[in-house]
Amino acid sequence: MIKRLICTISLSAALMNAGAQIKWPAVNSVTKPWARWWWPGSAVTTKSLTANMQQYAQVGLGGLEITPIYGVAGYEQEFIDYLSPQWMQVFSYTLAEAKRLNLQIDMATGSGWPFGGGPLIGDAEACKNFVYKTWTIKEGESIKEPIAFEQQPYLDAIGNTIADKKELYPTVGTVGTTTLAMLKESEHVTDVSKLAEPVYANKNLQALAIDQLKYKKDLPLQVVMAYSDNGKAIELTSQVDAKGNLYWIAPAGNWTVYALFMGWHGKMVERAAPGAEGNAIDHFSEPALQKYLSRFDTAFVGADLSQLRGFFNDSYEVDDARGQSNFTPGFFDEFKRRRGYDLKQFLPQLLQKERDETSLRVLYDYRQTIADLLLEKFTMPWHQWAQTKGKIVRNQSHGSPANILDCYGVVDIPETEGNELLRFKFAVSASHILNKPLASAEAATWLNEHFKSNLGDVKKAVDKYFLGGVNHVVYHGICYSPINDPWPGWMFYAAVHFQPIHPFWRDFGTLNNYVTRCQSFLQSGKPDNDILLYFPFSDHNSEPGRDLLHHYDGMKGFENTDFNKVAEDMLAKGYAFDLISDNQLQKVYATANGLQTPGGAYRTIVLANTKYLPLPTLQKLADLAKSGATILVYNNFPTSVPGYGQLAEKQQQFNNITAALKFAGEGAIQKATSGKGAFIKGNDINELLKAANVYPEPMYGLGLQCIRRSISGGNYYFITNDTKEAVREWVPLNSKATSAILFDPMLDENGIAKTRVKNNKLEVYVQLEPGESCVLQTSNTTLTGKPYTYYTVAGKGTEIKGNWRLFFMMGGPDLPKPTTVSKLGSWTEIPEQLGKVFSGTAQYSIQFAKPTVAAPAYVLDLGGVAWSAEVILNGKSLGTLLGPIYKVNVPASLLKADNELLVRVTNGMTNRIIDMDKEGAPWKKFYNINFPAHEKENRGANGLFSAAKWQPETSGLLGPVTIAPLK
Repeated sequence: MIKRLICTISLSAALMNAGAQIKWPAVNSVTKPWARWWWPGSAVTTKSLTANMQQYAQVGLGGLEITPIYGVAGYEQEFIDYLSPQWMQVFSYTLAEAKRLNLQIDMATGSGWPFGGGPLIGDAEACKNFVYKTWTIKEGESIKEPIAFEQQPYLDAIGNTIADKKELYPTVGTVGTTTLAMLKESEHVTDVSKLAEPVYANKNLQALAIDQLKYKKDLPLQVVMAYSDNGKAIELTSQVDAKGNLYWIAPAGNWTVYALFMGWHGKMVERAAPGAEGNAIDHFSEPALQKYLSRFDTAFVGADLSQLRGFFNDSYEVDDARGQSNFTPGFFDEFKRRRGYDLKQFLPQLLQKERDETSLRVLYDYRQTIADLLLEKFTMPWHQWAQTKGKIVRNQSHGSPANILDCYGVVDIPETEGNELLRFKFAVSASHILNKPLASAEAATWLNEHFKSNLGDVKKAVDKYFLGGVNHVVYHGICYSPINDPWPGWMFYAAVHFQPIHPFWRDFGTLNNYVTRCQSFLQSGKPDNDILLYFPFSDHNSEPGRDLLHHYDGMKGFENTDFNKVAEDMLAKGYAFDLISDNQLQKVYATANGLQTPGGAYRTIVLANTKYLPLPTLQKLADLAKSGATILVYNNFPTSVPGYGQLAEKQQQFNNITAALKFAGEGAIQKATSGKGAFIKGNDINELLKAANVYPEPMYGLGLQCIRRSISGGNYYFITNDTKEAVREWVPLNSKATSAILFDPMLDENGIAKTRVKNNKLEVYVQLEPGESCVLQTSNTTLTGKPYTYYTVAGKGTEIKGNWRLFFMMGGPDLPKPTTVSKLGSWTEIPEQLGKVFSGTAQYSIQFAKPTVAAPAYVLDLGGVAWSAEVILNGKSLGTLLGPIYKVNVPASLLKADNELLVRVTNGMTNRIIDMDKEGAPWKKFYNINFPAHEKENRGANGLFSAAKWQPETSGLLGPVTIAPLK
C-alpha cells in the first residue's frame, strides 16, 4: 500500500514538471485534508453514517480516521460493542460508503487511548511497574518477616460526570431508565473492593470511566539481592519459599537486602468505547501486543478491508496516570543481553536517590533498555502486523520513554501534534531522512476555548504545520452525530468542533481547498534541507529525574540546553534542518556534495555541545569526515560514551578517536582535518555554518517564513507572512534558479513571477498581506506563460455607505427578521433579541455607484468581519474570505454604473451555546469526561464547561467597507 502511495506522489511530481509550465499538481484523496472521526459509543446507524460521510466529502475531505470513544447518555440501547460482529457490520458498511464517496479510511488500532487494551488483556498482558523493599542486617542476622509486598488498592475514575449533573436531566425520559440505573450504581463507587475483578467484569464501565485501577493483591517476587558494605553482591531469590520466608543468615559484614516485586501499573484504556474498556497493555512485551492484536485478527475474518488505508496509534499516554509503567516480565534477561552485564548486581545504583556517575550510567542503561523494548517489542511488531494485512501505519511516537526519532522512523507516516515548530521536527525529520512521502499532524486539537476558534485560526495553525514540514493534515476532529439529534448534536470534548452543524461548515470547503492545493505541492518532490542536527538522546537519558524514566516530546527536558538554543536560533534565522538519531546516522554516507540519507541530501551535521556520544556514533562521524563530510561542533566536543556496560573498553576506543583530532586555528573557529573532510568547532553557530558554506533563507530577514522542497529542475517554496504588516518586497532565495512561478493557493491564481538577479541570487517580487501565504515554484531554466498579476493601491479608498439590508439566511435557534442598518456593526446589537443568540449566516446587501477613478482593478476591503465572508458582486462570487485580512480584488470589467454587493457573513456556534447554557438546556450529555472547559474560568458550578456568563460574541460585517483603485 505504501509503495502505491509513494508512486502516486512521485508521478504527480513528474507530471508537474513534464507538462505545462504553469500547472497545479494533481490532487487526490491524500492531498485533501483528513479528519479524525469519533464514534461515541459506536452508536452509529447506516442512515446517519451515509448522511455524515456525504457532508464530509462535499466539503473536500479526503479521508477519515475512525476512533470509537465513550458513549452519549440516552443512547445506551444503541451502543455497539467494539469489534463485535455488529460493529464489524457497520464498519464494513462505512468502508463501502467511503469507496462510493472517494474517501479513504484509517482506523485507530483501538478505542480511546493509549493504544492497546480492553477485555482481552488480563494480568499477564497488562502494563507493569516494579516496587521494592530493603532491609539492613548484620553478620549472623536474618530477615524474620516474609519477603512480600501487598499492592494497595487505588482508583482514579473520571466517571460520575453525568451523575453529578442530573439536574440537567430532570425526568427519567430525558436520559432513559438504563442511564439512570447505571448512574445510580456508579455514583458513589470510590472503594475498589466494590468493583469486580477483572475490571471488564463490571457492567457499568461507561459510567465509571476508570482511568487507573489497582486491586489489593500480593505482588510476585522477581529477585532478592544482598549487598555488603565491601561491594559484594549475592542473589538470594532461590532461597525464598512460597510463603515468602528467606532462609539466609548474613555472613561477615553489613548487608542491605533488596527485594524487587512486579506490580500492575493499573492504567486503563482512557475514553474507551463500550466493549473496549479494560487494562492497557504492556508496551514492552511482544506477546502482550500479539494477544491484543489477535482480537482484530478474529474480527477481520471474512471482512473486505480494501478501502482501509491503514491503522493509527495515538501518543503513548500510559504514564499520564499515577506512577510509571517501567517493567516487564523477562526484563533482567533483556537488560543483560543488550547491555552486557547483570542489572541485578546494581539495584542500589539504579534506585539510589542521590546520583553519582556510576548510578547515572546504570540508570542510562536501564532507560535505554526500556527504549529498545518499546521500539522492538511494540512499534515494529505492530507495523509488521499491519503489513501482513497490506496496510500502512500512522504513528504518534511522542510522549514515550523511547528515542522518538527511531519510533517515528519505523512507521509509514510519522504524526505530530501541538503548536510548536520544534515539536513538529521530530516526526517530520524522520519522514525526511528516511524517505517517507508523508508526515501528518493531528491538527487544531484545541486551539482556544470551546466555540472560540474560527477558520482563520485553523488556517494559521495549518500554515504552521506546513512550515514545520507536515504535508498530511488530519483535523482533530469531527464527531459522528445522528442526523435527527437536537442541535448541537454529539461533540468531542477537546476539539475545534468541525461539525456539519457548526455555522462555519458553510465556508469549511474554502479552507479545505486551500489545504488541498498546498499539500499537492508539499507532497511532491523531496525535502531540501541543509543541516542534520544531532539529537542528544544519550545526554538527557544520562540525567537524573523525578522518576526513573524520561519521556520525550519535542523539546521538553531540553529547554536549557544548547541543543534547544541552536535549534531555536537556526529556526529563527531560516536555516533548513532536520533532526537525526544515532540509529538514523548509520544510514548516512558522504558524497562529493555533502551527505546523503535515504530521503535526501544535506550539507553538514551539527553537534550542539553534546557530552555523551555512543561509540558507534563517534565512529560513524569519524568515517564520514574521512570521506569528505564537514562535521560542526558547537561549543564542546563530546567527551564520553554513555552507560556502564563495557565502559572502560568503549571509552578507550572513544579517546583514541578524539585524540587523533588536532583542532587548530585562532579566534572563534577551530578546525581538525580528518581525511577528505573535517571537524570544525566554535561557539557561534552562524559562523560555524558559514564555515561549512551553509546559509539561511534571506526572506526571514523580511519577516517571511518558508519551507523548501526540491523538484526536478528547481524547488517548491511554501511561504507565509505571519507578521502584522503587509510584505511587498523583492525576496532573495537561497537556491539556484533562473525564473519562478507564483501560486496563490487560497484564491487559485498563478502566473510567472516578477524576478531579478541581485548579488548572484534570484529575487522574486512577493506581495503578502498578514496571514497570507503562497507557493513559489523555481526553475533552473526560463519559464514562459502568463505573468502573475501584481497590484498596488493607486488612490484613496472610498467607503461604501448607505442603508445595508440585513437578511438572516440560515442558522438558529431561529432566524431574526430582516432589517436595515445604516451603520455596520455586530448583529448582536440590532434591536431584535434574537440577534444576540443567533449563530449562522446573514447576508448584507447594498447598492453602490462605480468609483469615479478609472483603474484596471479595484480592491474591496470589508474592514472587520466576524468570522468569515463570501463576497458576491453583481451576481458573481469573488470568493470566501477567512481572515485576518478581508480584502478581495475586483476586475474593472465586473463593475457597472450601479452595482449590487452581497456579503454573506458566517459567525460561530458561540452565541447559541451561550443562550443554551443560560437556559440550562441539556446538551452536555456525554459519559466519561463530559465536556470540560479549556480554561478554568469557564467552569460552571458543576465543574463542566459553561458559557452562561459570557457576553454575546461580536458577529457580522463590521466594516468599514471601502473600495480603492489599483494599478
